[in-house]
Amino acid sequence: MLFESWLGIARVILVGVIAYIALIAMLRISGPRTLAKLNAFDLVVTVALGSVLATVMLSKSVPLADGLVALALLILLQFTITWMSVRFEKVSDLIKSEPALVFSNGEFLAAALKAKRLTKDEVLSAIRASGEADGTEVAAVILETDGSLSVVKGTAGPALSAVP
Repeated sequence: MLFESWLGIARVILVGVIAYIALIAMLRISGPRTLAKLNAFDLVVTVALGSVLATVMLSKSVPLADGLVALALLILLQFTITWMSVRFEKVSDLIKSEPALVFSNGEFLAAALKAKRLTKDEVLSAIRASGEADGTEVAAVILETDGSLSVVKGTAGPALSAVP
């Protein structure tokens, strides 16, 4: 249960190194967009790549060649979808969400917060992280397509309370 053989460990090391080098090479060839700032679609592909890599490394029933083909297929599909999303708006609309304004001119936008499943505390945290104590110098907060909150500085309305 704790140790089967040195041969098994050697296989994991050898296959792991080869699969890792091949994955890095494939990612470099496919370009920086393959694993750019993650939106939901990119996250799924990244998790799938990790799962394939782990399976290839640890499962004796999956040959290295099969694993490398699976990695290449995922990267090719990711490349194809991102290429198409840049050229065809309908494809882009299918795989990417739109940014959403959740705070504007000193006011939380309740409908947007509810629709995006965000709390006021999360927005306030982003405002504090931007260097603003009370939000008086914040014109807007936008939920970006990758899930991050962007704080746009400018003159807002009245000061925010830390307690909603």
